[in-house]
Amino acid sequence: MRKSKISELHGICSRNAETAESAAAEFGIPNHYPSYEAMVADPDIEAVYIPLPNNLHLEWIKKCADEGKHILCEKPITMDADEAREAAEYCKSRGVLLMEAFMYRYHPQWRRARELVDTGQIGIVKSVHTVFSYNNNDPKNIRNIPELGGGALYDIGCYAISVARFIFDREPSKAVSLINRHPDFGTDMLTSGILDFGDGHSVFTVGTLNFPCQKVDIIGTGGSIHIKIPFNSYTDVPMEITVVTGVGSREVKFHPADQYGIQVDTFSSAVRNGTPEPTSVEDAVNNMKVIDAVFRSEKSGGYETI
Repeated sequence: MRKSKISELHGICSRNAETAESAAAEFGIPNHYPSYEAMVADPDIEAVYIPLPNNLHLEWIKKCADEGKHILCEKPITMDADEAREAAEYCKSRGVLLMEAFMYRYHPQWRRARELVDTGQIGIVKSVHTVFSYNNNDPKNIRNIPELGGGALYDIGCYAISVARFIFDREPSKAVSLINRHPDFGTDMLTSGILDFGDGHSVFTVGTLNFPCQKVDIIGTGGSIHIKIPFNSYTDVPMEITVVTGVGSREVKFHPADQYGIQVDTFSSAVRNGTPEPTSVEDAVNNMKVIDAVFRSEKSGGYETI
């Protein structure tokens, strides 16, 4: 945000005044606020980035919208699809933009992957396989607290679902899952799912107590694409993807890019120019529908319609 040529990082807030002041000093942010309410009330602020725990998203989306602030909200946008629809309708009624912050979509490697798919260079996509995991056993971490929206599916499974929808460029019709829950936390610590896209499938596994790992494989009728670092791409080294077709295998390289910075600039351009948000809020609602179905499948033991 500080590097943006389109927007200005105006202030940061916290529930604790000292924390806000310390963070502002550390990052060279000109203003700090002792509460969320104080920042949202500042008339000089046009847009707000919400990185709060998932269970607070809807509440603060509404409060920002009430003050006429455009909103870039961390994923998942809410706790379920009903909340996502409520957030979308509320922001529309207040005339503000609301966008879910899936930063990976703004990295050049993903733009190129989608272009390769759209131009038929790997034939018709038949499957998308995603693995994403880390190891976090801290009981105080919000990712391990169910009522705050913790767990593997909310935190990183949302990426696996988003990726599949992005590549297939349509919505799955049903989902089935297998979930292991933490014996103490109650959060889903290992979640696998299958999404039915008709003539194609997506399979994913996400975990919070696994060795850190991430990869995405896109397999078509005429080739495949392997995304080596799909989500947490480095900003200071080139990224590369492997493309395999009938004529052989090649590495497609990309200059270092800051996907978060690109996301902020793209969102800021939409705010400034009055154009639609680059990732529609309907996309966020649809992603939550799939997450809901995956959780329902845990209880039913079978496929759930989306």
